[in-house]
Amino acid sequence: MVYSKKAQAVSPSTTLAIDSKAKKMKADGINVIGFGAGEPDFDTPLHIKEAAIKAINEGFTKYTPAAGTLEIREAICRKFKKDNGLDYTPAQIVVSNGAKHSLLNTFQAILNPGDEVILPSPYWVSYPEMIKLADGVAVLLETTEENNFKFKIGDLLKKITSKTKALVLNSPSNPTGMVYSKDELMEIAKIAVDKQIFVISDEIYEELIYDGLSHKSIASLGEKIKDFTIVINGVSKAYSMTGWRIGYTASNQEVAKIMSNVQSHATSNPNSIAQKASVAALEGSKDDIAAMREEYQKRRNYMVEKINSIPGLSCKKPSGAFYVMMNVSQLMGKSYQRRTINNSDEFAEVLLEKANVAVVPGSGFGVQGYVRLSYATSMANIGEGLSRIEKFVKECGNL
Repeated sequence: MVYSKKAQAVSPSTTLAIDSKAKKMKADGINVIGFGAGEPDFDTPLHIKEAAIKAINEGFTKYTPAAGTLEIREAICRKFKKDNGLDYTPAQIVVSNGAKHSLLNTFQAILNPGDEVILPSPYWVSYPEMIKLADGVAVLLETTEENNFKFKIGDLLKKITSKTKALVLNSPSNPTGMVYSKDELMEIAKIAVDKQIFVISDEIYEELIYDGLSHKSIASLGEKIKDFTIVINGVSKAYSMTGWRIGYTASNQEVAKIMSNVQSHATSNPNSIAQKASVAALEGSKDDIAAMREEYQKRRNYMVEKINSIPGLSCKKPSGAFYVMMNVSQLMGKSYQRRTINNSDEFAEVLLEKANVAVVPGSGFGVQGYVRLSYATSMANIGEGLSRIEKFVKECGNL
């Protein structure tokens, strides 16, 4: 039996694999500290849950239009106008089963076999696999820690070819937490318009930016770049609604129509009840978001300070999201209880098995010498987890 070569070439999600292994260890009674999956540890705000219960009680449990109800698409348009200064019509909005699904729809809508998508590295684990599934080719654009994991314009220009169809822009970023400034976005926008390439702007962490900084959508920098931009967003991270699976895109109407058609055959429509809940999220108070953001900032500050105090480890202070990329390159070649650590995968593996701490190896994000830690967990867990990491590192070789 010969199976799909394309499907077989897809790698499993590194973050979900680590999270799954950590959860199994916990189920076996092992006290594991998990810094793996990027999932808010806060509960979904009460008014959102109440809206879902109301929808169920009122029988709103049937099919909806493939791209989402008019109600939620209008709410998303109001959100874009209020938060980003962007004017969209409901026909330009497609609501999907999570932002991950929105991204998959996007790549399927714009890519033909052999089309190239420029992908800054480190990247979120699913980007290259989604590009692959849509018959595209991911062209990696490497960044450096010294430049806060942001690509340089000159390096971007070198990657553009006649086959380039799109650039993936993730700000705030998973896994690095970096945020592009308005000036940087303007340079990127000019190139995208000049070269006529799409910008897939993943803005799912839009609400989680710290130190008084604010989010700027590249689509808001002019009508020309807006037409070339496909904005990806959703309710998962900002409203702690990861399991509700509602994401959405904003794009030119032609792209939106293609995505809606694709989705109509793939999933029919996003969950009807979750759509009602998401309207309540988008239209309601942002007090819960502000409280979560304040707590994340405290956790980030503690984590960054602690990591940089441990000999052999270091990290940059991220400006957004809820991740830290921890540099473990000084540990390469060191050993722990006679097990040599040659790469970030082995570091993560030994750390989980011996210190009961789950982190995600940098290989899943296209880099070595780093691991990602999420601070979407309690201060108690962060403190205990980093203490275990400190003890583990001290016992590695001659550090």
